[in-house]
Amino acid sequence: MKKITEKKERSLGVRLFLKAERCNSPKCVMVRRPTRPGQHGQRRHTVSEYGKQLQEKQKIQFLYGLTNRQMTKLFQSSNRKEKILQVLEHRLDRVVFLLGFAASPRISRQLISHGHVLVNGRKVTIPSFRVRIKDIISIRPESRSLKLFEEIQLKLKKYSSPEWLKLFPEELKGECVKNFDPGQSQLPFDVNIVGEFYSR
Repeated sequence: MKKITEKKERSLGVRLFLKAERCNSPKCVMVRRPTRPGQHGQRRHTVSEYGKQLQEKQKIQFLYGLTNRQMTKLFQSSNRKEKILQVLEHRLDRVVFLLGFAASPRISRQLISHGHVLVNGRKVTIPSFRVRIKDIISIRPESRSLKLFEEIQLKLKKYSSPEWLKLFPEELKGECVKNFDPGQSQLPFDVNIVGEFYSR
C-alpha cells in the first residue's frame, strides 16, 4: 500500500498526505524522490490540456478517496466551485482528519468505517456523511483506550484545526462552527480545471 500511495503522489507531483505523518518528515517521497516514477521520470513531459484535467481529477480522487462514479455525480450536481469544495471538505472523513483525530485521510476513513467516530452522540460509519454547522464530532468513549488513540490528546494540544472547525482536545471532540470558506484555504488541486473535464 505504501508504494502505491507514494507513486500516486510522485506521478501527480504534489503532496496529498496519503502516508500520514511520513508526509511531514524528511522521509516523504516528495522530498526524497520528487521526480515521476519509472525509468523516464526525470525527463520533462509536455502535458496536454486533457492531461492536466485528468491530473487534477486524480488529485481530488486520491485525496478524498472517491470513485469515478462519485466524482461524476459530484460535478453533475453543481458547477459552482464553492459548492463542490464545501461538499468535499464537509465529508466526515475529511473533518475527522482536519480535527487531527487521524494522521491521514485513509486512516480517517478506517476509523469511521470501524465505528470509532460519533456525530452528535451517534455512531456514523459512512465516510461521505455530510457534516453540518453545529454538528459535534467525537471519538467514541469505548474506543479511546485503543492503542491508536494513546497519545492523541498530547498531539492535539499542539495542533491547530482550520478556523471553521473548533477543537476540544481534552474531550476528543470538535464542532463545525461555520461552512468551509474556499477563499481561506489552499488545496492542492484546481477544481475549475476538473469542472472543464466533466463539461466536455
